[in-house]
Amino acid sequence: MHIGFFTMPIHPLGRDWRETLKEDQEAFLLADELGFSEGYVGEHVTDLAENITNCVVFLATLAGRIKQMRLGTGTVNLPNSHPAAIAAQISMLDHLLDGKFNFGISPGGLLSDAEIFGNLDADRNAMFLEGIDAIMKIWTGEPPYEIDGKYWKISTARTLLPEIGQGIIGKPLQRPHPPVVVTAVAPFSKGVTAAAARGWEPISANFLMPKWVATHRDSYAEGCRQGGRPVDFSNWRVAKSIFVADDAATAREYARGEGSPYVHYFKSLFTKLVKNGRSNLFKEDQSMRDEDLTLDYVLDRLVIHGTPDEVADKLLGFREEVGPFGTLLYAGHDWRDPALAKHSMRLMAEKVMPQINAAIGEDNKEAAE
Repeated sequence: MHIGFFTMPIHPLGRDWRETLKEDQEAFLLADELGFSEGYVGEHVTDLAENITNCVVFLATLAGRIKQMRLGTGTVNLPNSHPAAIAAQISMLDHLLDGKFNFGISPGGLLSDAEIFGNLDADRNAMFLEGIDAIMKIWTGEPPYEIDGKYWKISTARTLLPEIGQGIIGKPLQRPHPPVVVTAVAPFSKGVTAAAARGWEPISANFLMPKWVATHRDSYAEGCRQGGRPVDFSNWRVAKSIFVADDAATAREYARGEGSPYVHYFKSLFTKLVKNGRSNLFKEDQSMRDEDLTLDYVLDRLVIHGTPDEVADKLLGFREEVGPFGTLLYAGHDWRDPALAKHSMRLMAEKVMPQINAAIGEDNKEAAE
């Protein structure tokens, strides 16, 4: 099993934006130093706590600084931008990162983003599909493109001057395009099935109950079969909120105590998702009433903390519950205590992952069907 990094950081309100951006950059640089295989960052425009407003811009700041791991958008929210703009930006980013790039996409989940971009009442899933299809046509086709969609019409027929390059969007370095990944947040996700059928790979979100993460396994397998491709669970990525410390008391205090960045993160998500009618994501029993759903209930099930031995045991139990997968994505959180936060990542890479891979077999053959 590989270890990767995934963050849509939720920082405390009032922190200096320059400091949180620098902290998030440092988290990626540390992950790269520690041998993480890949790292993803999300984007939201209308949330002061979620400070990455454009994941393409953020990843571009890491070009030339990341030495080993692949970087990925996690995700570009396609309904909120013009497909031609995304196609051009991603092509440039793929070149900046020397092809070590994964293209993460989604319809977007923050309703205030949808409102400010004017698609709150639109069919964002339909916009998402039209957007990605247009991007693929731009990358695999030739100008003047002539893409006539419901939401976007794309052409350079009136201004094309191929002899000087005008009217032409550059193609990505990776041909025909970078690997595509999608973040899955729903139980029994039909999106995972549709994505796998198209040759894309899933990331199961770190705020989804293990019971529902497990359903993505069958959804992915079905999509692979529909697409006529081998079912290979080593391509399945699962994100998890984890904190590791030298002693259990320190780990519990940082992960669950007063001022914990993990508590802050899930309190924010809990408030948003329940308010927006998505409380089902936090329920193991869908008949559970919203008023009986507490933050402690969520934290008990979604945050793993402890010593390296304890965390390794808990993650092996989690893997047994959801099924074998290829990459565990360590979820990034605010660094309330930078020394402890960095030490957790180091312990995860140097102490926890060797134990896990020794237990399951380093070649992870169980991940393939």
